[in-house]
Amino acid sequence: MAKFFGNLHLVLVVGLIAAIAVMVGYGESAPVTANGIFRWAHTFFGILWIGLLYYLNFVQVPTMPKVPAELKKGVTGYIAPKVFFFFRYAALLTVVTGLVVAYLTGYAHEALSFSGEGNVKLIGLGMWLALIMAFNVWFIIWPAQQKILGLKEASDEEKAAAAPRALAASRTNLLLSLPMLYCMVTANLGA
Repeated sequence: MAKFFGNLHLVLVVGLIAAIAVMVGYGESAPVTANGIFRWAHTFFGILWIGLLYYLNFVQVPTMPKVPAELKKGVTGYIAPKVFFFFRYAALLTVVTGLVVAYLTGYAHEALSFSGEGNVKLIGLGMWLALIMAFNVWFIIWPAQQKILGLKEASDEEKAAAAPRALAASRTNLLLSLPMLYCMVTANLGA
């Protein structure tokens, strides 16, 4: 049992198989469609992305100043690079699967241009907030973190300048995540 749960990839594969079994087993009451599969993937990647955003803002960033200097390398050398890998690719896959859902549902253009009605406008706002957040992840937070974590050559001055930039973008994403989540959840109540 410990060997199974100690293997992340095996747990994910078994979880995927279980999800497929549910899809097939309940296909009569909830037919399996491309839209449904992409919504499920969008939700999974969104939970991973926002979960890591909240982990970074609620746990790692506030705790780092309290971590003894000799232990910081454990976080910056091992934990943070892995967190940022999953963080940035979860952001990318959340956006991609969300855009596919919007396309398959037929409201991509109306949502992104705010020309739709009711829930479509709300989804559009949520989509734009998520796009801003993903931009922050890939073009502000990640380049700054590469310098801060020593994954990219940078002087001490460049690292010092990168830290407040990364923090501001991360806190902006935290702020935007709250209305974005409201838009996504509320717009889908009628879907």
